[in-house]
Amino acid sequence: MASKRLFALGYYVYLGSRDLEKGEATAKQLQSANVKAIQIDISNSQSIAEARKNIGELDVLINNAGISGGFPQDTHSTSIATIRQVFDTNFFGTIQVTQAFIDLLRKSPEPRIVNVTSGLASLTLHNDPAWQYYKVKGAAYGPSKTALNAYTVVLAYELKDTAFKVNVVDPGYTATDFNHHSGPRNVTDAAADVVKFAVLDADGPSGMFYSVDNNPETGVSPW
Repeated sequence: MASKRLFALGYYVYLGSRDLEKGEATAKQLQSANVKAIQIDISNSQSIAEARKNIGELDVLINNAGISGGFPQDTHSTSIATIRQVFDTNFFGTIQVTQAFIDLLRKSPEPRIVNVTSGLASLTLHNDPAWQYYKVKGAAYGPSKTALNAYTVVLAYELKDTAFKVNVVDPGYTATDFNHHSGPRNVTDAAADVVKFAVLDADGPSGMFYSVDNNPETGVSPW
C-alpha cells in the first residue's frame, strides 16, 4: 500500500522483495509503469550489492523488511540462532541497505529515510505496567527493533545539518501476513503513516519515533 501511495504522488517506486516472482506479481497488481520489482535479501550483502546496481537515483529509502522469529520468545529458551536471525534482518540488514544506498540519497535535494519499527521497541513503555502491550515481551523481535531505533537516532544526529529527514515509524498492530491478520489496524492506515514520513517537507521532524499505538493523540512515542 505504501508503494501505491507513493507512485500516486508521482514517485517512481522500486519494490524490493526477497522473492522476485512475488515482487513482480505485486507490482503487476498495482498496474503502474512507475513500479519496478527488484530482488533483494537484506540479510545478504551480495543481494544488496546486486540490487544497488539496478538503481540510479533515489530520494526515499523505506526499510520495511522484518521477521518476528516466532513466538513465544522467553529469555531462557529462545535460541541464539533465532535471535541472530531476527537481528540479521531487522537490525543489521537495515544498516547494510542504508550504507549501500546512502550515496544515492545524498544526491537528492530532499532525501528521506524511514525505518519501519514496532511499538514494542519502546523501553520506556516496556517498564510501564499500565501500557496495553506490557505483557507482550520477547528476547528477539522487540530488542531488534529497539536496536534499530538506537541506530536511527545516531543516523539522524549525524545527518542533522543536511537536508535528510530520518525517522522510525511504527505502523501499529496491523492485520498482515506477519501476524496472521490478527491486528486491528488496516494496511491503508498503516501505509499512510509510513508515507507521511517518506514525503516530509523541509520543516518536518527528524530523529522521531512515531507510533499511533503508543501515543494515539500525537503519535510521538517514548523511546
